[in-house]
Amino acid sequence: MFKRINVNLLLFNFCVHGRFPFVIYLQVFNAKTAELLSHHQVEIQQKFPKEGWVEQDPKEILKSVHECVERTCEKLQQLNIDITNIKAIGVSNQRETTVVWDKTTGEPLYNAIVWLDLRTQSTVERLLKRIPGKNKSFFKFRTGLPLSTYFSAVKLRWLLDNVEEIRQAVDDGRAMFGTIDSWLIWSLTGGKNGGVHCTDVTNASRTMLFNIHSLEWDPELCQFFDIPVEILPKVRSSSEIYGLMVCFLVYKSGALTGVPISGCLGDQSAALVGQMCFQDGQAKNTYGTGCFLLCNTGQKSVFSQHGLLTTIAYKLGRDKPVCYALEGSVAIAGAVVRWLRDNLGIVKTAQEVEKLAAEAGTSYGCYFVPAFSGLYAPYWEPSARGGIICLTLFKDMDFSAIKSQHMLFKILDAMNKDCGIPLNQLQVDGGMTNNKVLMQLQSDILCIPVVKPSMPETTALGAAMAAGAAEGVGIWSLNPGDLTAVTCERFEPQINPEESEFRYARWKKAVMKSMGWETSEAPSNGDTSIFCSLPLGFFIMSSMIMLIGAKFVSG
Repeated sequence: MFKRINVNLLLFNFCVHGRFPFVIYLQVFNAKTAELLSHHQVEIQQKFPKEGWVEQDPKEILKSVHECVERTCEKLQQLNIDITNIKAIGVSNQRETTVVWDKTTGEPLYNAIVWLDLRTQSTVERLLKRIPGKNKSFFKFRTGLPLSTYFSAVKLRWLLDNVEEIRQAVDDGRAMFGTIDSWLIWSLTGGKNGGVHCTDVTNASRTMLFNIHSLEWDPELCQFFDIPVEILPKVRSSSEIYGLMVCFLVYKSGALTGVPISGCLGDQSAALVGQMCFQDGQAKNTYGTGCFLLCNTGQKSVFSQHGLLTTIAYKLGRDKPVCYALEGSVAIAGAVVRWLRDNLGIVKTAQEVEKLAAEAGTSYGCYFVPAFSGLYAPYWEPSARGGIICLTLFKDMDFSAIKSQHMLFKILDAMNKDCGIPLNQLQVDGGMTNNKVLMQLQSDILCIPVVKPSMPETTALGAAMAAGAAEGVGIWSLNPGDLTAVTCERFEPQINPEESEFRYARWKKAVMKSMGWETSEAPSNGDTSIFCSLPLGFFIMSSMIMLIGAKFVSG
């Protein structure tokens, strides 16, 4: 007998998993209880063609989604849950990651350029020359964003300037642009055979082409970046039926077909919804590959005077009001752990970092600035690079890697000043929240409680809530009184504010030393530095050899 569960929710959620590889993962929720019924994940490859370049294969992403659906449905059958009870699909995705594809063939015209990719630094500098005073914030009051390598418009501009196949497809009227949500929704609703080309307001607000007040593509911004409006997706709310998923799987229990795709949120907005931050002043911080602090400012768009972004938090229905958020973005957080594992070989798993950091107990004054992709909020300095300051003979590297999350102090301070009301606690989610040493350190540095829900991957839950609440689906209530209470773990500050200020002052000194290292100009031979792929041990050994050689020469 099948369990007659009539409120299951199947959702695709594309994001960075807690163990820090890039993965597609799919989770199935019960819409009455928010219980996680089943899940599956598939790791996907990242490509690094040159220093600072980060790409992903859109076809591999889509293939992995299909695999996740198939495996998850098999798991549901093993649990005696009828897959015909799946009522809706939500999509959550990396924001800013840029894809262009051919609508006649369904084929991507280039790899997806990932959000933290740095190849567009020269594009940004060229565009800045066209702005009075080279003011990076010139478009801030339309877009909420500074001109930066981070956002989709400059990635798309680079593709149009450098990929002949894309230029030709645009000229022929065959090109479609989108972030990962657009690529997935178009592909899953039919692709070249009538797929729906759309995005939601949260993803659109991260392109630098979208007016966050009129909620439309801005003609003047499209003209400035020289991007044809025709290739852009239609912008919809975050919670409505976009289309029906086409049938590509058939099971003994029924066919997975005709299920509405009815929720779409950029990953950080999805986490805000999943953390149920629906009131003005409520904030969450997500620790994934990067670190993202969002504070709900309600229906008022607050513009930062301290380097933060103004972004759309969500619009949960076509006739619902749009809500805004202030955001502080840090490019590298969980990626630090992957760097310790893959480049230094210090650890084999993320869990080892917590153990070694706990054993060290302190960083002995060592500070690690993980500016591998430059510095985002509040500095917006692409020339910065990672640095390790004040190494000693003690075992301090693992603790200082955890301590590298000090950047959040600067962002929270900016957010408190911009909002005018200091946060009294911080809700957290993402894979790194499993590290209790980090969570306690965050509470100590911020001098406020840090609150972690029992299920840290709230991004998936937020997409599920948006999909289930959509008009025409109506199986998930977003009324505060109807929402299931979430059990939490709480970390209280254990140091005094004076000690916190002292630690942060030392951290700021380390940050300032990380700036000004890189320029957009390529080496004279046109190639990038080979040293980007070499482990730190290479440089340490090279330094030792040079020191020994100098001793023999002088002796």
